[in-house]
Amino acid sequence: MGNNFKMVAKTLFGFEELLSKELRNLGASNVVEGVRNVSFEGDNGFMYKANLCLRTAIKIIKPIHSFRVRDENDLYKKIYAMDWTEYLSVSETFAIDATVNSDQFTHSLYVSQKTKDAIVDKFRDTDGTRPDVDVKDPDLRINIHIHNNDCNVSLDSSGYSLHKRGYRTATNIAPINEVLASGLLLLSGWDGQCDFMDPMCGSGTMLTEAAMIACNIPANINRKSFAFEKWTDFDAELYEKIVESSLKKTREFHYKIIGYDKAPSAVRKAQDNIENAHLEDYITVERKDFFRTTKQTEGPLHM
Repeated sequence: MGNNFKMVAKTLFGFEELLSKELRNLGASNVVEGVRNVSFEGDNGFMYKANLCLRTAIKIIKPIHSFRVRDENDLYKKIYAMDWTEYLSVSETFAIDATVNSDQFTHSLYVSQKTKDAIVDKFRDTDGTRPDVDVKDPDLRINIHIHNNDCNVSLDSSGYSLHKRGYRTATNIAPINEVLASGLLLLSGWDGQCDFMDPMCGSGTMLTEAAMIACNIPANINRKSFAFEKWTDFDAELYEKIVESSLKKTREFHYKIIGYDKAPSAVRKAQDNIENAHLEDYITVERKDFFRTTKQTEGPLHM
């Protein structure tokens, strides 16, 4: 318990209750729902598990400092005063994401710039050199959130959004967000205890998320990486144990998941994405017009 710290999981509006339930089921402590976010406590291992397993989270951030701030110069001074060597070295890269909701601070890009300047100047003054900025694939992504005059500084443990599961390489026009798809399935009561059909499946996101829920497969098992893997305190052995433990909790699915779409290109894309997720044994996709389809399975059907 002594190694636990506060984290914040960001989500879509309306999914807060779903996310808090997921967190409690994973073993989080002090779970508190907010607006588009849920705060909780856990250790490094739980942070790894949350990124790997949560279906309705978009980001997992780790707050490291908070303070009151009057203006841009005050922000600069307080960011400068922090010991950034605990999180970053001069040979590593970083990026800043800023969100502002304040009368005093109105431009998030300017806040990002002032934060970057403070960090760079601190390293230059103490080490004689500075870390570089890499907005695409940094070693450390820093999150700045200012609400009125309250500033929270956090580390982004996820990297790119957790809705990017890693299995979807082909999409159609306006594909559904994976977190949204999973949340809608959970809200519908889907638990894998009957057949499932999506009669207009597009690129197969609903089908794939339904299968992952039914089999209790970790939501982000197909991702190539998380931001925490570049942190100085990353424990690769612990992370592998968590992956292994999570995979041991998968379960068999004894019903059918069926998808239809009238567009041949959509059917091909759905099949490719399903294969990428290694779920082709559970999901069947066929070319059919929704208005000419009939129910082909016995018993209840989830749609």
